[in-house]
Amino acid sequence: MKFGWINAFGAGIVILLLLPNVVYAIRNRGEKNLCTNRWMNAIEQIGRYACIVLMWLPLLVWKFGFGSAFEMLLYFIGNGALLTAYWIVFALYGRKKTFGRALTLAILPSCVFLLSGLLLRHWLLVGFAVLFAVGHIFVTAKNAEHV
Repeated sequence: MKFGWINAFGAGIVILLLLPNVVYAIRNRGEKNLCTNRWMNAIEQIGRYACIVLMWLPLLVWKFGFGSAFEMLLYFIGNGALLTAYWIVFALYGRKKTFGRALTLAILPSCVFLLSGLLLRHWLLVGFAVLFAVGHIFVTAKNAEHV
């Protein structure tokens, strides 16, 4: 399976990752970022927005697709499992905030971006996924210290 200029499945994955975040932001409007490390905050945001765009846009990728049927299945099943886990942990986090749940919510989207980049051989996405993971896990850990 190969994609054209836009990966609709990647766009769908991004939307499914963002939906619980939008609901959370609406319900917790006054929540502040307690991480004071400007570099890590910047790394997180650069990684986040780059991954969001690169999930559906194949920048600097000559063939945007899978190397085999197994990789395609792994993409759909792996991302489906990660998204399901993300939504479940988000629901649990909404009921009771814990440090472990907060970190899990930082790790799971990082895994989605990394898995997608590796299976699509989208090396720019892989690089930004690692950048996002480092920043997001650090910032989340700093914010979750106060939970």
